[in-house]
Order: sequence, then structure tokens, then C-alpha cells
Amino acid sequence: MSSFLFFASFNMIIPELPAYLTKLGGEDYKGFIISLFTLTAGLSRPFSGKLTDKIGRIPVMVFGASVCFALGFIYPFVTTIFGFFALRLVHGFSTGFKPTGTVAYVADIVPAHRRGEAMGLSSFFGTIGMATGATIGSAIAKSYSTDVMFGVSSAFAILSIIILAGMKETLENKERFRLSHLSISKNEIFEKSAIPPSIVMFLTIFSFGIILTVIPDFGVHLGLDKSESAWLNKGTFMTVFIFASLVVRIFAGKISDKFGREPVLKLAAALYAIGMLTVGFADNITMFFTGAVIYGLAVGMNSPTLFAWTADLSDEKNRGKAMATTFIALEAGIMLGAILSGWTFSNNSENFPITFGMGAGLAVFALIYLISRRKKISTSLGHE
Repeated sequence: MSSFLFFASFNMIIPELPAYLTKLGGEDYKGFIISLFTLTAGLSRPFSGKLTDKIGRIPVMVFGASVCFALGFIYPFVTTIFGFFALRLVHGFSTGFKPTGTVAYVADIVPAHRRGEAMGLSSFFGTIGMATGATIGSAIAKSYSTDVMFGVSSAFAILSIIILAGMKETLENKERFRLSHLSISKNEIFEKSAIPPSIVMFLTIFSFGIILTVIPDFGVHLGLDKSESAWLNKGTFMTVFIFASLVVRIFAGKISDKFGREPVLKLAAALYAIGMLTVGFADNITMFFTGAVIYGLAVGMNSPTLFAWTADLSDEKNRGKAMATTFIALEAGIMLGAILSGWTFSNNSENFPITFGMGAGLAVFALIYLISRRKKISTSLGHE
């Protein structure tokens, strides 16, 4: 429930930010809305990973949600492009904490043979938060104002903190916070065991940066903003693909527990490519939302399986750092996807196919990596 409320809180404002930035005179900088957010989220991961392993999972989650709560009250008072992006930087840094603590907490409380199922269940509720948040946020902005939307975002964030107050810390031998915990050495930035899932994460999540940056304009291009229904808006694509991901999240986790992580990830990579191409060439609402469903199925298979794989490969002592490493790959992929898609799209609807084609291409590279990795393992086992 805490994840549900947290993800609803910061996803609530995303579909409306391109239009909000345009009102401030920054329509040429839409690609930076997501990229700056993910940049600082990525920069925060080594800190959140270390603190998760040192002072506990729950304090890290509380800190991340608390900053999101405060920022919702500040957005309405920002009137400059510089101020807007300064807030996005801070907002991104804060959201680098809550998910890191959450996935480490989940890995702590479940047996290893049900880890995929548990990650699927946890992400199930976080995903519902993303879906409902995106549509509720756009509906509030459409019916009331963006200022009201920001206020509701803060309300969701504080509720996520209240839930955490009743949870028991899982980290044994936790330490009291010291300023030295904020000093990060080179070997504390990345966890080597998490490199394979991080590569797959980067190549597949690149497409999400495209979705977040370009989909609102694609929705306008197809006329969604002119719909008389408050629930058919720029955030509806997010709702459709996220709910589609819910269909397979828990089942994909269970399947990966039984048959292995990589077979599930291969199928997910293939669906990422198909979904991106379907959206990129959509010339009507039906095809547009069909692509959303396919993309959602890919996301539902990919995310919980990757974090379960990360937990499999890491030891308990460095679990927070391992999760943070995979999250760094996630932020890097989204950031580059957002920047490159913003430049490629350039507010020209004729560029939709090539923009989404980039995401499909990297998903194919992820599939090739997984296939070649399996071949290497098989070859080495044959020699043995």
C-alpha cells in the first residue's frame, strides 16, 4: 500500500508536465522533464543503496517519500523554466530512495524460491499506483487545475509515510546515521553481481523514457485532448499499458521462480520491440492502445523478474547496493531515452516512427545479449 501511494504521488503529475512547461515558455526542453529527474534519481542510488545497507530499509523509504510530500506544495509557486528544472532535480533525487529501500525490504522478508512472485506482488501495487495516478492527475488538472493536482500528489505521499510507521525494520545490526555514510567510495557505487540484470534493464527501459516524453504529444496528435470524457486524456495511455502489465506481473514472477529468470526476460524483450513498433506506426486510437497493451505485457514480465534476478545474484550484506546498481541502469536508460526521443521527435509528428523505433532497436539488443549469454553458459558447461 505504501508503494501504491508513493508511485501514484509522483506519477500523478507526469502527463501534465509537458503542457505545464510549455506555459512557462520551455516547450523546446520537454526531453529534460524526465531526463533531469532520472539523472538525479540515478545519482542518488549509491547513497540510497549504502544507507539501506547501513541504517535500514525503512528510514530510507521514509526520507524519499517525505521529500516528495514537500515538493508537491512548491511546484505551484514556480514561474520560471530554471526553477521548474531545479525542482525536477530535487524530485528525482528523492525518488531514488523509496524504491531502493522497498525492493531490499521485500527481498528480506520472503524465501528465495518465491522471490520472483514476491517482487511481482510488490510491483503489482506500485504499478496500480502508477496507473491510477497518471489518469487521476490528468483528470484533476482537466476538471480543476494543476495546482490542485500538485496538492493531491502531496497528500498521497504523506499517506505512504504513515503506512511505513507501522512496519518492522528487517536490517539486522543497523547503524545510527553518520555523515560518513554520505561518503561514497568507488567500490560502493556499483555491485558487480548486478551487472547482467543492469545491462538488460538499461536496454529495455530506454523505451520508457520515450513513452514518458513523447506519448503526451502523440495523444494530442490523435485527438485525445479533445475528447469530452475526462478519463480519456493524455494520461490514458499510461493507464492502459500499466494495467496490461498487471495481468502478468505475479504470474511472470512465479514462472521465473520455476523455470528461470532469463527465459521470461527473453520473451519480455521481444514484446518490448513489438509494442514500440506498434505504437510508433499507430495512425488511430485503436492501434495506439493496442501497442500500449503489448508494451504493458513486456513491462509486467521484465521489471519484477530483473529485480528477483538481482537479488539472486547478490549476497544479503550488499543487497541494497545491488538493487541500487540495477536502479542506476534504470535511471540511465530512462534519461537517455527521454533526451534522445525529445531531440528526435522535435515536435514533429512525422518523426513518431523513428522515435519509437529507437526503443524497439535497443530491446532487440537486449534479446541478443540474453541469447548470447545463454550460449556462453552452455558452452562453458559443455567443456566442463
